[in-house]
This record gives sequence, C-alpha cells and structure tokens, in this order.
Amino acid sequence: MVFSDAWLWVAVEWSPPAYAGLYERGGLDTSTTVVLIVATVVKVALLWLILRTPAPGPLDRREKALRRLLYLAVAYTLVLWYPIALLPGPVDAAFQLALWTAIDVLFLLVIRWRSRLLRAAAGVMFAVELAGMANELLDQLDLPELGPVGILAPGLLSGAAATIVTVLGQRRDGRWSLGTQIAGWSSLGVNALVILLNLVFGGVSSGDLGVLVMVQAISSGDLAVLVLVDAAGLVGTVWMAATARELPAEGRPAELPPARRRVIRVAVAAVAVLPLIALIHPEQTPRLTYTGWSMDCYDRPAFGDLKPAERDAAFLCRARSTEGGVPPMFPDSLSNQEILAYGRALCRTTDRQEQQTILKRAGSARSTWGADPWDLVYVCPEVVGATHPELLRSATQTEEANTAYVAEKNAECRDPWPRTKGVVQATANYFLFVDGDPGYLVHDPDDQAADEAAEQATNKVYDDRSLIGVAGSAALVGHVDDVSDVCLTVKAFRTAPPQRIAGWDQVSEVPIVSRSGRLTVPERDGGEVGAGAPMPNLAIAGKGHYRLRVHVRVGDAGEEHLVVVFPGASEKRLELKR
Repeated sequence: MVFSDAWLWVAVEWSPPAYAGLYERGGLDTSTTVVLIVATVVKVALLWLILRTPAPGPLDRREKALRRLLYLAVAYTLVLWYPIALLPGPVDAAFQLALWTAIDVLFLLVIRWRSRLLRAAAGVMFAVELAGMANELLDQLDLPELGPVGILAPGLLSGAAATIVTVLGQRRDGRWSLGTQIAGWSSLGVNALVILLNLVFGGVSSGDLGVLVMVQAISSGDLAVLVLVDAAGLVGTVWMAATARELPAEGRPAELPPARRRVIRVAVAAVAVLPLIALIHPEQTPRLTYTGWSMDCYDRPAFGDLKPAERDAAFLCRARSTEGGVPPMFPDSLSNQEILAYGRALCRTTDRQEQQTILKRAGSARSTWGADPWDLVYVCPEVVGATHPELLRSATQTEEANTAYVAEKNAECRDPWPRTKGVVQATANYFLFVDGDPGYLVHDPDDQAADEAAEQATNKVYDDRSLIGVAGSAALVGHVDDVSDVCLTVKAFRTAPPQRIAGWDQVSEVPIVSRSGRLTVPERDGGEVGAGAPMPNLAIAGKGHYRLRVHVRVGDAGEEHLVVVFPGASEKRLELKR
C-alpha cells in the first residue's frame, strides 16, 4: 500500500484494518480515490458537528445524566466500539442494552412531550426497541428469546420507530433547534437505507450499518458504496451529539469567549482523535498482502497488460513465491514496503555481487542467486527495459513477436533435396531445449505405448552413444553439434528412394513401426520445443513397418537434418555414412 493511500483510508475509515481485504484486491483507482476524498470532507464536517462544545446553562440531575449517557453513546460509535469488540460478544450486547435502556427511560422523563398519547407511544416504541436488543443478548447467551420482536434485523424497524417519536417529542418540546431535528430525520433515511440493503442482499442479520455495508462491499468489491454509506452512517451520531449539546434552553448564561471555545473544542477533539491514532498501524508493520500461497498471485498477466498501480503487487507475488519448491526471494518477516524498497535497490546495482550483498542484508534464503530481470521489471521497467525490451511486452505483443521469430527461423531453412519430391514433405526449424535436449522424435503419437517407446528410444541414444535410438513406434534423432535448433526436412516415399550420401556427415537407416497408421514429428504448437511448422503424416501406407533414413550435416547454415520414410519390413540397422 502506498503511504498516501494508507493515510487516505485512515482519514475516511479511522480503522483501516477492517477494510484491508478490499484494498488488496487491486488498490485505489482514480474513481475510488475521488470518492474517498469526498467522503473525507463529509466526515470531517460531521465530526466537527459532533465535537462542538455543549451549550452552557443549568441542568437538573436527570438532564445531566441524559447528556452524559448520550455522549457515551457517541464515544461508543466513534471509539469505544473497537476495544469493546475485543471482548466476548455478550459483553458488547449487554453494554448496549444497559446504555439504551437508561437513555430511553431518561428520554421519557426529560423530554416535554406535551401529549400523554405521544409519551405512551414513545414508551411502547422504546420497549420494542429494547426487547429486540434483549433478544440479541439472549441469542448470544444461547438462552430462550423473548419472541420474534425484531423484523428484518434486530432493532431496525423498532429503532426507526423510536427515532420518529423522539424527534416528534423534541419538536413539541421546543428546546432543540431545527438543525438537530433535521439530523434526526436524516438518520431515519440512513436507517431506511440499511433496511433496503438488507432486503436486497439478504442473509445479514446484524442491524449495524457498518457491518452490513462492509459485508456486502467485500462480497461485491464496491468500494464506493462502502465509503459513501459508511460516511452517511455518522448522521445518527450527529443527532445524538446535538441532542446532548442543546439540552438546556432556559436561563443560559452568556456564551464563552471565542478563544476559550476554541481551546475547549481542541481539547475535546484531542480526546476523541488520539485514541483513533493509536489504532493506526505504522507503515513498517509487516503486512503479508501477497504470499507464496496467495490465490491472487496465480495467472498474473504479462507486464505490458498490467496497469502501473498493479506492478508493485506483481513484484510482491514473485518476491514471496515458493513455486517449484524454491525458497522465496525475501522472508515473510519483511513488510511490503521493505520488499519494494529492496527491489528498487536491486535495480540500481551494477553487478551480481552487489545484488547478493543486498539480498543477504535483507535475510534472503537465496542471496547467492542474485535477482533476475524478469522479476525486477515490475519495480523498475525503465531500467530493465533498456537492456531487455522484450520483458515490457503485453501477451499479444509477445505472441506476435514469437510468431514472427518462428517464421523468420523457418525461412532460414531450405529443402536440401529439392529435385526429389516426396508424396508428403515439409521443411521447418525444429526448436530444441537449450540445456541438454537429446534431440527430436519421429513417432506414432496414437500408439498406446507411445510414451514408453519414446523413453526407451531416448535411453538407447544415451546408452549406445548413437545418432538414432529406436524402440518400436518411436525413434529419437539426436544432434551432433551443441545447438538450440536444427533445420529439419521430412519426406515420405512409397518405395525406397535412391541413397543420397554425398554432402552429408552422417547417414543412418533404422526400422520403425506405425501401429495406428501415423508417423510424424512433434510440432511446436505454442510451446518452446517442436517443429516451427505443421508436420505431415509420414506413414503414407497406413499401419505397418517402415524404414527411417536420417541424414545429418553441420555447415555455415547450422545443423541440417533430412528425414526420409518409406515402407520396409527389414529390421536391420544400417550406418550408410559415419
């Protein structure tokens, strides 16, 4: 995570670990960043309204108790939820039940309802709301519940009804301003949104807005919904704080001087914000966003297909990868930021020894290996691309380059026996493994024992130290020079063609059988090994026995092979030229 991104999350969410999973899915794109900035401004404005100093004036004992309990509810919403959430679930449920029982009772006693009917309705709504909270506590304690009091989710509809009668009571009381009443009605809109989301998504039993939205946003990956609705959730907190602040209405003394009010606001803000700062994880804390086992690290696109914001994540995947059983480049004890810093330091090195020194300092289990350009390209493409431009390609560009390279290599190969045409024939470059590839196969790929025959033919090349190893339906043809490819021409005839020995270094003839009616040479077909062009079926007479004659020479054009196949029952092995 980029440092600025982390603090942007803090400014909006105040508790970034709860939403870390969303960031790990791809970071902050432009639209999400704009939403975060807007949400930050909204939350700052709402926080300012919440932290305004209480209105001065005399309060009786009940009003003082109500103000303190409302401010406790505000503190719970902003800060106290985190340490209380670390305690067993019933503790949190019991705390909220006790808190809101006291608040609702004091609402009945403090608000001037001016209507017995409205007060009675408020008492009923408060009782239903508290019954829903009691049900939630009983459920967590595995005790019999009071009955199906909650609808849709515990406390959602009953909480909305309790809010309605409370705001109506505030309006008839006359002590609360129009702004406070508007905040109360706005909180009902947020409550209605929670109910709507619960109907749409279903299955979320909690009535807590943050939990509901976070669950749905994580499942859908919609960061904008998460941020905006979560910001709107503070409207209810603004209403509670304003209700507590405006309690005294009569006999208020003159307002405090502006300088003193500013000091009080700063003090209140410090008390509210400092605990939040303690929850912020420092940048040096190891965050293992991508490990060797992370599913997001599989099937990573080519460098050219990655957005710039995705490149760091790709490097972290490669740096922590244990694919193939090899140790990771960096240990898990390092944070993402430290690994990225080490990666960029590796980009500035001039030789392998400097890389080994950096990796050893980082605690790498494979410091002697150094770092490869195909790993470092994700953190310094401008450096690696100067010497390895092919690593900057997209998947499409790589495929096009490979196709062009194969076509170019095929064009370099010529038919060495152009005047004698086979019934079927082809000329192409045959690509070998660079390290230790023994050669290429002429085989029957549809033979049930094809793999076993190929293995036996390979062993014979090594054991007999010969050019050709043959076993039933497979023949392995080796190469005489240390090369990574050969020019290969194959031709099939209905009868034995004239022996062509002049101009060739080696000519050998061996028996081979086709059990399915096919004999061919493996094609490259998108892989690294094989013929660069389609190879024909050389068993033109169908199932049966054939003779395989192989011509090999090494010249200025590299190593050339001519493979001739024709029907023949002889089992003899002939060395026509050695």
